Amino acid sequence: MTEALPAELAAAEERVAALLRGRAPLGVAFSGGVDSSVLLALAVRTLGADGVRAIVAVSPSLPERERLDAREIAALVGAPVVELPTREGERAAYRANGPDRCYHCKHELFDRIWSELPAREGLAALAYGENADDIRRADRPGGRAAREFGVLRPLADAGIGKATVRALARALGLPNADKPAAPCLASRIPHFSEVTPAKLAQVEKAENALRELGFRDLRVRHHGDVARVELLAEDLVRAAAAPLRDRVRSAVLDAGFRFVAVDLGGLQSGALTLPLVDVRG
Repeated sequence: MTEALPAELAAAEERVAALLRGRAPLGVAFSGGVDSSVLLALAVRTLGADGVRAIVAVSPSLPERERLDAREIAALVGAPVVELPTREGERAAYRANGPDRCYHCKHELFDRIWSELPAREGLAALAYGENADDIRRADRPGGRAAREFGVLRPLADAGIGKATVRALARALGLPNADKPAAPCLASRIPHFSEVTPAKLAQVEKAENALRELGFRDLRVRHHGDVARVELLAEDLVRAAAAPLRDRVRSAVLDAGFRFVAVDLGGLQSGALTLPLVDVRG
């Protein structure tokens, strides 16, 4: 991926490159989402493939399709992949699922990376894909863990927000340039309801089945026996009308839920967390 970029995007790339030079071997916490994909691609362009590792955290909160997508994108970019099992589910504070759950998840990830990979992979530095828009959101406590472990955030520090991230992804030929946000499966479980592997598996199965029915962007929120399905506004009528309605219902019930509710509010990013955090900062 050595394509020349348009001037504005080339300037953005140079700001990121200036933050990465001299950091090899660099580990990139890699989810396969567009932010970490752009960071990984820019890191390879700056440091070379031998100077970068795509680190994929593997746990019950990562859908299998996301793990496979991450491997494909890393291969396209040319970065070697390191799959690292994480055990956030063994942390009581993570299972308790307060609004700071993401902090405990990221703490586990960064702690495990620094405990295991410097000797194994020779890592000199670690970066993750937080962008300049993310740092203004109140529902992303994982950033605190990143600061505690000295993890770099080159996109954010280079002033690159989501729109520029997607523009870079298109210019670099990444297949996920327009991919919707894909937060971990634990984000589907209401706060203070325990996170368990069984619940995560239910959510993953239901969401996979709905995607097979043609719904591209969605969430299945786990409310015990009830699955609350969030869809894009333009999909609501289609999901509630025959003949698809019965297939939607069956797809979710087959995942182990007893009842299916389609939320008329549509897809709501951060809906479970934002009401519980201080949004004044």
